[in-house]
Amino acid sequence: MTSPSSVAPPPAYVMLSEDNNNSDHHGNNLRPPPYRRNVPRYHSAHHPKKRTNCCLKCICCCCCFIILFLLILVSLVFYFYTFYKPQMPSYHVQGLTVQAFSLQPDFSLVSEFLVTVKADNPNDHIGFIYGKDNSVVVAYEDSTLSSGKLPSFHQGHNNATMMNVLLKGKSEFGSGLQEALMQNRNSGKIPLLVLVKVPVSLILAEIPMRHFVVFVNCSLVVDNLSPNKKIRILSSKYNVAFSI
Repeated sequence: MTSPSSVAPPPAYVMLSEDNNNSDHHGNNLRPPPYRRNVPRYHSAHHPKKRTNCCLKCICCCCCFIILFLLILVSLVFYFYTFYKPQMPSYHVQGLTVQAFSLQPDFSLVSEFLVTVKADNPNDHIGFIYGKDNSVVVAYEDSTLSSGKLPSFHQGHNNATMMNVLLKGKSEFGSGLQEALMQNRNSGKIPLLVLVKVPVSLILAEIPMRHFVVFVNCSLVVDNLSPNKKIRILSSKYNVAFSI
């Protein structure tokens, strides 16, 4: 009979191998259970960082491109204004001749004006082309008296051009306008408004560059509107606007 002290202690661990068919020395089956819980795998956090870095790189590239484009644009504008020194052309009504101004029995007014307009281009390197789709109107008290067109022409640099514009018209001229005109005639101060609208193309080194529209409002005060009589321009006020 074997004493209890002579019994060998069980091993601390058991080696599994194909030879012992996954059993211990007592014959117990040590095969792991067929259905084991899989340990969940966590994806690495490196991929979102890579996507974030790519987005940041794209944003930085776009910002750099925009800044470079703005710098080039500012440089070109600075060069243009420094070298060419562009100036706006000026327009003045030099003279006004009344060739017809008669009131008809049907309370309509037949008028005919010859307006002399001076266009001055002070630029050394810039020219202008004045288009055909223009209009010139002479008005009194918000009532159009006559209308016409400027001639289409090419104005070179450092050039002053005088244009004679014939304006004709027939308009309604009621009793209120007649009374106002009689008062102005008696005072020797008749207000008129000359409205000019003309498309203009900017010419740089003989190359058409930019198209814009010029609006000129000229408020005149003349001493009379008698046909075939010299008319003096007592005062004038100009308002020039541009539209792209």
